[in-house]
Amino acid sequence: MSPSLESHYARIRRQVDARADRLWEVALALHGEPETAYEEHRAAGLLSGELARGGFHVRTGVAGMPTAFVAEAGAGRHLGERAGERPRPCVALLMEYDALPGLGHACGHNLIASAGLGAALAVRAALGETVGTVLAVGTPAEERGGGKVAMVDAGVFDGVDAALMFHPGVYDWARAPLTASAQVRIGFHGRAAHPTGNPTQGIDALGALIQLFNTLGVLTRRLPLGSHVQGIVSEGGDATNIVPAYAEGLFGLRGATTTALKDLEGQVRSCAEGVALATGTRAEVTDVGGRYEHFRDNDVLSDLFAGHLARTGIRLGDPTPGIYLGSSDIGNVSTRVPAVHPFVAIMGADGPDGSDHTPRFAAAAGGPRARVVMLSAAEALACTAADVLLGTGVAERAWDCHRRQADAGL
Repeated sequence: MSPSLESHYARIRRQVDARADRLWEVALALHGEPETAYEEHRAAGLLSGELARGGFHVRTGVAGMPTAFVAEAGAGRHLGERAGERPRPCVALLMEYDALPGLGHACGHNLIASAGLGAALAVRAALGETVGTVLAVGTPAEERGGGKVAMVDAGVFDGVDAALMFHPGVYDWARAPLTASAQVRIGFHGRAAHPTGNPTQGIDALGALIQLFNTLGVLTRRLPLGSHVQGIVSEGGDATNIVPAYAEGLFGLRGATTTALKDLEGQVRSCAEGVALATGTRAEVTDVGGRYEHFRDNDVLSDLFAGHLARTGIRLGDPTPGIYLGSSDIGNVSTRVPAVHPFVAIMGADGPDGSDHTPRFAAAAGGPRARVVMLSAAEALACTAADVLLGTGVAERAWDCHRRQADAGL
């Protein structure tokens, strides 16, 4: 490693250390006042305000979402291009800050936000504004709705060379096995009747929906690893003395890859149509919200992040085969630009509550280990961003890796 790189890393470390108390205050402020998807007004205002005071130019209301923002600092994404030179590198540091209904920050998004904030402020202060562009991207509604999906569609990540974030968890994993996911609403239209007075005139929509659950239960047993279907009854009738004319279920679908998810969607639709044919009902299948693509990890960037994190005393390993940690809208970013999404443990995986989305994890997201992890992640993210921005060939290698994965269908 060159002495010049080491000096940049040392400056970044000092910048993070100088902001450590304030970054933790921000994390605790978010933790103490959790806001759910699309309602993160205090969080967005707090984070964007810190970035504005740090010299970033902030745009709010991005992609039509009041709680989304992009803060930019540096030479400008197209400065080199305008001068007839190679465009200068651009790094996006991503922040999530929505909480879970009833559980608060049981996914640790308060730590994601503070680490991204600290990394953005530190790398700008340490490197100045001539090496490239730093974007600090505030992404709402990861838990429900998919703010990053809308931001991808709005072109927020066009021209970005690396999208960087971390996620607190119960594992220390350099790479994120995140599946593709979608939600569909399946409704059955039947015909109302009195179940005693004229039972043969009724067509039981709820019976059809129940049959669909049974059919999907059979389907689930032969799905490939990483794929599953989980459903709930969202509408099942109004009274016991009326044959339900309409019944509806909401189904969550996941696939290990975006292609596997597409295959599963086709099978679920076929099941619904088959049940409708067998029961004399009419099936209606509609998509609900944006779909999350599977996460495409960039080995070049992940190895750099893991190396920088190891310098803080936290070592990351590879994921355990066969364990999937859910889905995230970072997947939609990762299929467009090189990206990382490592997991760093703030609590152990043992015991019945060894998981995120639990009260125990929410408490851990405001605990002493969370502070250590957040600050270490901020430093590692900033150093990885510096690797991309300093023109050492990292951006080119990351893009080569990204294109190879795309060509291989990964």
